[in-house]
Amino acid sequence: ELAAKTEYWLGNQGRISEPVVIREGDTHYSPISWADAFGLIGEHIRASAPDRCVFYTSGRTANETAFMYQLFARALGTNNLPDCSNMCHESSGSALNPTIGIGKGTVSLEDIHDSELIFVVGQNPGTNHPRMLSALKECKDKGGKVVAVNPLPEAGLFNFKDPQTVSGVVGGGTPLADEYLQIKVGGDLALFQALGHLLLAEEARNPGTVVDLSFVEAQTDGFDAYREARGELDWAETEKATGLDRQQIEDVAGMLIRSKATIFCWALGVTQQPHSVDTIKEMVNVLLLQGNFGKPGAGACPVRGHSNVQGDRTMGIWEKPKEWLLESLDKEFGIESPRHHGYDAVEAMEAFERNEVDVFVSMGGNFSLACSDTETLEAGMQRIGLTVHISTKPNRSHVVHGRTSLILPTLGRTDKDDKHSKGAQFLSVEDSMSVVHSTQGRLQPVSDHLLAEPVIVARMAEATFGPDHPVDWKAMAEDYDVVRDHISRVLPGFEDFNTRVRTKNGFVLPNPPRDTRSFKTDIGRGRFTVSPLEYLSPPKGHLVLQTIRSHDQYNTTFYGLDDRYRGISGGRRVILVHPEDLAELGFQDRDLVDVVSTFRGQDRQADKFRLVAYPTAKGCAAAYFPEANALVHKENVARESNTPGFKAMFVRFEPHTGQAALAVEQASLEAATVV
Repeated sequence: ELAAKTEYWLGNQGRISEPVVIREGDTHYSPISWADAFGLIGEHIRASAPDRCVFYTSGRTANETAFMYQLFARALGTNNLPDCSNMCHESSGSALNPTIGIGKGTVSLEDIHDSELIFVVGQNPGTNHPRMLSALKECKDKGGKVVAVNPLPEAGLFNFKDPQTVSGVVGGGTPLADEYLQIKVGGDLALFQALGHLLLAEEARNPGTVVDLSFVEAQTDGFDAYREARGELDWAETEKATGLDRQQIEDVAGMLIRSKATIFCWALGVTQQPHSVDTIKEMVNVLLLQGNFGKPGAGACPVRGHSNVQGDRTMGIWEKPKEWLLESLDKEFGIESPRHHGYDAVEAMEAFERNEVDVFVSMGGNFSLACSDTETLEAGMQRIGLTVHISTKPNRSHVVHGRTSLILPTLGRTDKDDKHSKGAQFLSVEDSMSVVHSTQGRLQPVSDHLLAEPVIVARMAEATFGPDHPVDWKAMAEDYDVVRDHISRVLPGFEDFNTRVRTKNGFVLPNPPRDTRSFKTDIGRGRFTVSPLEYLSPPKGHLVLQTIRSHDQYNTTFYGLDDRYRGISGGRRVILVHPEDLAELGFQDRDLVDVVSTFRGQDRQADKFRLVAYPTAKGCAAAYFPEANALVHKENVARESNTPGFKAMFVRFEPHTGQAALAVEQASLEAATVV
């Protein structure tokens, strides 16, 4: 019954109040005691080889939970720790680590306020990062400029109303973007190669006015090769790749040349393409040229959306851990961490398909809808012996499960966590600016049967390892200060964690490019890189499709069926298409179609979508995530990062001639309107 329900319906059924289990042959979940649930988990894990167990992490997982969770996996003997970062900003880390020596952004909130020029690339802060709009407005109020680079004209950047000010409530709104480049999906690499070319050309005409040569010579490597590669530019190819006129690019280059403090912000529009890593490296090149690291108002800013996705990675949630982390864990806990790499999200899906996973544990999240190639993923999940979902509310992953499945209800971030011998507890998170601060719930839990996530991790570990394990799981579950003390000895930057996290605004983690203008790469310098021009060229009769999120959506959670900033209301199975593309392909606004993607000769299909005429970049289309995830072939990934190509699908439309839509789908389709 639940499998036939929509994700929106599932999410509106309220909180899960007790542990439940469904066994092979059952048709419904049934209650199970916590003791029996943990016993079942321990039994399955002990019967499996460590590398046949997979431990997935959602970005909402707090630092202390994440640290215990990765410790559990490594004490067991596996690095199979896929997480939601694999599907979003993995490309950012893959590009930033080798070029600037850290996989995080290098700016503070104050830097955004003080910047002279901010690029917002492949990002929609109005929907996905609304608090950032206020920071951009402060930058504008101080005289800064904003350049928006996006295939879709996102409303938040053109007419921002700040609800915390009188003018924002009664006024007509503030335009934030000074320039808007309506780039083709996948054209960002070509754009930043062109910008680098133009900056170097101006430096050649007026030496010492554009490139920060003292910084480049003292702190970077590879500049000569980069300068040679960007010496020439094929403007016809650049215009084809970007969909932009040369004059538009030259105008924006002029803004860059005049700016003494520039920030590049980007999000998933940049990170989910085959050449994403090269694109971000090219953005770093342009920042390095002008010395835009380690000075006020300047730097790199990958904007993450999940509440603690950055903190989870800091805590060690990664399938490819560094040797120093493993050595530190082994020394602190007396374990032997595995050295071989584990599965990322896409590799885990492929392991499901090969029937090589016995146990899948999901710490929050909704893996079935978060990853690509939905049909392949869900078929694979049903081959797993045991799936365990640590959740607050029902979701799709609970109904597409292993042969045996457990749902373990947990406290949410807003719930009180006070059932401990040491009294009420709090957790911590890390934001995109590397600020670590505490978080503590104030609401009474909906049920007495809920357990906190750290307690669940500890009890899973105890059920797996027994009482003689070198790690004192019970002590950590009873007092999160114990977890933080361990973290302070294992992870650099967390010294005196328990004291500093109790200060009003928390504390900022070390960030060498920002703090000391230094780069902890393998060569001790920032690295210029050279990448060939690459962009997306769909076959004739196809468009490039990207996935997007609606305003009433937070990742895989839907709070409504409207997308008010884009004027869509009442439905989600829509494809936004340029009116000229509709005409050229022989379709009309509001036609009902099936969508077919093609990748290396293999098709994926998603049925019953409504075409909507919309002013997106010509040759490009957009559909909501996760409805369009089924169109992303599992092998359609970014090089190096293995991030699914959610912004790189070649699709065609076919008139829908199959069976009528289900009643709930039909209602959604008919309700979908453009205001």
